[in-house]
Amino acid sequence: MGKYRFLQEFKAFAMKGNVVDMAVGVVIGAAFGKIVSSIVADLIMPLVGLLVGGVNFTDLKWVLKPAVVEDGKEVAAAVTLNYGNFLQVTFDFIIIAFSIFLFIKLLARLTARKKAEEAAARATPPAPSKEEVLLTEIRDLLKEKR
Repeated sequence: MGKYRFLQEFKAFAMKGNVVDMAVGVVIGAAFGKIVSSIVADLIMPLVGLLVGGVNFTDLKWVLKPAVVEDGKEVAAAVTLNYGNFLQVTFDFIIIAFSIFLFIKLLARLTARKKAEEAAARATPPAPSKEEVLLTEIRDLLKEKR
């Protein structure tokens, strides 16, 4: 009975709206991140590299200790600081962060517009019913007779 109750509690937790919404957000965010990373790596960075003299940023590195080669075989790999890859990832982050900023700003604008429309709809009083109009006319006629 303990396992069954635990599984039911887990199912209730997993099916709550917030958890499902968060899971969808994570999946969409990961896909969005891949798209933006591709834009940066495949479109923007080659153009930046061309502007700075045909440099491929991911290949930029400082060799701290060269590779050791004996008899044509690499015995010890080179020790390098891959600062070009760091630059690539930094550009990815900046562009992803800016894209998310623009997306959230767009959502906020759309939400504000929708709230303004709802507020305007609530601010306009509903038209009086036929009965209210008739009772108002009767009241006004009675005031005139006095």
